[in-house]
Amino acid sequence: MLLPDRTTIDRLLRTFRAQERVVLTTPYDLAARRRFEDTAYTLCVLMGERSARQAVHAAERYVAQTAPGFGVCGSTSVSGVSAD
Repeated sequence: MLLPDRTTIDRLLRTFRAQERVVLTTPYDLAARRRFEDTAYTLCVLMGERSARQAVHAAERYVAQTAPGFGVCGSTSVSGVSAD
């Protein structure tokens, strides 16, 4: 399964949060709302989720994970078989 780049997801999350603050501050700014919704949609697509809330939570979990290929204890795993 292809996974999105963590740096890209992290950047999108920061952009989403900044745009969220702008939309909450100026709710009638249609251009700001459009940018916010575009960013939310991008997160939905990249994270494979149907709602922005689910996508944001999935993205936060994904960015918080350890490096690809390493489990919580630092062991590598190939095809679900632990290398311990």
